[in-house]
Parts: sequence; C-alpha cells; structure tokens
Amino acid sequence: MKLRPSLAVLLLFLAAAAVTSAAQQAQDPAVRPVCVFFLRHAETAASTETNRDPALSEIGGKRAAALARMLGSSGVTQLYASEYQRTQQTLAPLAAKTGLEVEVISARDATAQLDALRQLAPGSVAVVAGHSNTIPALVSGLGEPAQGLVDGSLAHDSYDRMFLVVVPGVDGAEARTLELGYGR
Repeated sequence: MKLRPSLAVLLLFLAAAAVTSAAQQAQDPAVRPVCVFFLRHAETAASTETNRDPALSEIGGKRAAALARMLGSSGVTQLYASEYQRTQQTLAPLAAKTGLEVEVISARDATAQLDALRQLAPGSVAVVAGHSNTIPALVSGLGEPAQGLVDGSLAHDSYDRMFLVVVPGVDGAEARTLELGYGR
C-alpha cells in the first residue's frame, strides 16, 4: 500500500516519539507525551460573512469523513470544538467512530482551550477543530508557531492544514510541532 507523503511523515513521527519515550515509559508511564491535532473546520455551505454559523458543505462533509478515517484508530481520547456547528460537524464522524463526545469550548476563549489541553493526562491524544483565526494562536500556545500565515491567520481558502503538537512528558523537554495535510 502506498502512503501519501503527509501520512507517511505522521506515522514516522509518531513511531519516533514512541521509540524515544519507550524506555522512559517502562520506568514511569507518567512521562508519555500528549499529542494534540489542531485543524480548521472543513468547508462550509455558505460564507461566514453572510451566515455566522453555516453548516458544512458536501465537500466539507467528505473532508470530515477523511479526518475520521485518518485518526479514527489513532487512540484519540479527547475532541474539542468551538460553539459553531461547522467545527462540531467536522469532528462528528470522528466522534462517531471513536465513541467520544465533542467538548465545546468558546472560540473566543483561547485561555480555556489551552488550559484544558495542558491538563490532559500523559498519553492523551486530542483533536481540536477551530477557525482560521484561532488555530494559529492555539498551536503557538502549546508548541512551536505555525508557519505560512496570512496576517496571523490561516489562509481563508485553506482547509487541509493540520498541525500535530507533541508535548513531551519529561520536564524541560520542548514541544514539537509538525504540519500535515488531510482530506485532499
């Protein structure tokens, strides 16, 4: 089976993280890293300029399904979305596949979102669906800054960018950020 480059990189990155911490985990499971996937909601059926809370379009639904296929067997433990239906609908197929409920945290409260992520148990795998103007700050708040931004936001027509932040469970170790693509 031929893997797409972004999936292959993700698998290599996760394998490297697992191998790196395997010796530490054998001694203390509390040092397992926390992995957080950040992504913008999928495509909407209407513009957010004319409709504050549009649903996903057919293409957006397909992207949400692709996300569920990609992360559905990855051990996801938490799902977070904003109060807008487009973020919740983006995570709905993944929630159905994992049996998890989507926790809603206001898009206007980055502090609450970051606090929730910083309190995750070692070994947790979270997925956060946000917005073009919220995801970069969340990525930077937990890991390394996102690159390729337009005035501090993801490009308005960019729906396929995903960021994986791995927060080591070892004091003093720095979080790492990897950018991926999905649902192309």
